[in-house]
Amino acid sequence: MSESTRYSKRTEGVTGSAIRELFKLTARPGVISFGGGNPSPAALPDGIVADISRELVASNGKVLLQYGMTEGLPSLREALVPYAEKEFGIRADVSGILPVTGSTQAFNLLLDAYTDPGDVILTENPTFLGATQAMRLHELRVVPVDSDDKGLRMDALEDAILKYRPRMLYTIPTFQNPTGVTLPTERRRRIAELAEKYDILVAEDDPYHSLRYCGESLPTIKSFDKAGKIAFMGSFSKVISPGLRVGFLICDDAKLMRKCVICKQSDDLHTANLNQAIVEAYLRRDLLAPHVAATCQRYGDQMRCMLDALETMEGVQKFTRPEGGLFIFAWLREGVNATDQLMKAVEKGVAYVPGTYFYPDGGHDNTLRLNFSNADIPTIRRGMALLADALKA
Repeated sequence: MSESTRYSKRTEGVTGSAIRELFKLTARPGVISFGGGNPSPAALPDGIVADISRELVASNGKVLLQYGMTEGLPSLREALVPYAEKEFGIRADVSGILPVTGSTQAFNLLLDAYTDPGDVILTENPTFLGATQAMRLHELRVVPVDSDDKGLRMDALEDAILKYRPRMLYTIPTFQNPTGVTLPTERRRRIAELAEKYDILVAEDDPYHSLRYCGESLPTIKSFDKAGKIAFMGSFSKVISPGLRVGFLICDDAKLMRKCVICKQSDDLHTANLNQAIVEAYLRRDLLAPHVAATCQRYGDQMRCMLDALETMEGVQKFTRPEGGLFIFAWLREGVNATDQLMKAVEKGVAYVPGTYFYPDGGHDNTLRLNFSNADIPTIRRGMALLADALKA
């Protein structure tokens, strides 16, 4: 390509995922990675999925291997109605549920259908890097809202709404990525009230909801929605398989949902029929609950192992103590740059994600995110010992 070749303006300033780039470092033999957000290999039900797939293709292969409806497999949408109510406390009609190719697509569809370049979108600070990338690619003005150890601060949120008149708020209220923090019930209710009062759409992203290891399950923001201003995004990536790429969008606004369907038509036409049918089988045959229970037992032990190691780790100023999810967020001493320390850690044989990448405006260089789901307890112990050695150095 010549130097004069022109590319889209919306990609300017949008970098690739720091986590994906990190995978190149962790590909080195022997490096223990606490960097990604992958489920444990032990939590991926390959045998069950193989059996279900054979049965589905043998019994209904001509249909499942054909093109499908953009609105999704009707039988899956029907199965999602009781699942949404039982698991999330959300009463939804079939017409208000859209199966999607991962909840990432649900968010992109909402941005496609509801925002224009230059619109303001509010986010937690820090927030999920992939969501920030989507906001930037849609040429939105991203405004981070201050958070505390319980998540979004409601005073800061209302101040930002009054100052910036946003089009949308993006939030991960349960076991947030990257911090692992869970928003209290009273703040969830308040977000629904503010959305109705100021007429803003809330994109509630809840992929970790079922991965709770202690404490009580909290109601979703959507369960407090009286005005149809909360769009709920769920996913089976963390509880069955990320490779299936099956998630769902729940939205009470029929016009918005229709626009999301139209946008999906030009995006991927429809989510893979076979993958949708596999998820439906999990729901209808009551396979999901025991699988999640076993996964939570495993992940809970791994999280506690990592938290124990952090308690005595020199150089770590503080860290979050989640009740579930996949991540722990840590703060090093002031003046210590976690990005600079990363290469030293990799040389020792361990990796993490510097926290600065999760802050839309950057900074916070002394922070880092650790993932505990993708390593067994002996590996976590070895990796945390290596990390302690790297930080001490």
